[in-house]
Amino acid sequence: MKTKQHPTTHLLEVNLYIQQAIFALIIALCLFSIISPPIALLLGVIMVNVFGNPFVEFNNKAITYLLQFSVVGLGFGMNATSALSAGKEGFVLTILSIFSTLLLGTFLGKWLKTDKKTSHLISCGTAICGGSAIAAISPVIKSNENQTSIALGVIFILNSIALFVFPFIGHQLDLSQKDFGLWCAIAIHDTSSVVGAANKYGAEALQIATTVKLARALWIIPISLLTAVIFKNKNSKIKVPYFIGLFILAMLLNTYVPATTVIAPYVVTIAKIGLTITLFLIGATLNINTLKSVGVKPLLQGVFLWMFIAGLALVSILYFH
Repeated sequence: MKTKQHPTTHLLEVNLYIQQAIFALIIALCLFSIISPPIALLLGVIMVNVFGNPFVEFNNKAITYLLQFSVVGLGFGMNATSALSAGKEGFVLTILSIFSTLLLGTFLGKWLKTDKKTSHLISCGTAICGGSAIAAISPVIKSNENQTSIALGVIFILNSIALFVFPFIGHQLDLSQKDFGLWCAIAIHDTSSVVGAANKYGAEALQIATTVKLARALWIIPISLLTAVIFKNKNSKIKVPYFIGLFILAMLLNTYVPATTVIAPYVVTIAKIGLTITLFLIGATLNINTLKSVGVKPLLQGVFLWMFIAGLALVSILYFH
């Protein structure tokens, strides 16, 4: 999930060592579970805009690896049978939402006159799994750094909002754990925010959301192949999200190997801490220049697509599920 780095603008000019100390302090708060994932995200945004980010180069790789580690770790807290059932229930809605979002994204991109590659990246990020989908699709369409950065900026901005808004709406509508987990998995772009929002709502919501979202992430492969055909790029190298296989293995071990029950609770706890740190690091990428670079048209496309997929999923769950 590499993003283009913009010249950093922050309110206070402080010594590098002070920046590093503040950064380390917030990481420590995450490590000791003193702050929740949404607060960690918010502190990341405040950190980068007030003090700056002293670890810009480290940030992007850490987000990728920590998120994957956290997702695999969460697998040790899930039952394979229950997860399979949840995955089946979300299958039809997943297919419907992915292809309707991609079609609408194509239309919106032409209507708003958004750059074609940027538009496609935003559509894929919204339809499948946020930054991971953009990272996989960008080499297929040979997008440049600016196009990829704009698409990631749109997704990360909306993800940040979702982390706070979705649990609130879920409680207002009195959604069950099952329904909220499914809604999160379909309507929130990135796996990190899906897990963060669902974890805030409850354990059952977390299990359903994580399973359905990772099943959804596998659509990166066929959508990448379809994209290669549309953009007439036959030599594209398709990225496969291998960590999903490790997540499935973790679930199977937790379900069928009794010995893993001894360490499973500790692994899950560490995974949740990893997720909190991941969200802080994502927040620390959202400086004011990142927001400015996105532009009105790509942001409008992202918002319209997000409202569509969130509304479609919610209505389907409430009235047809």
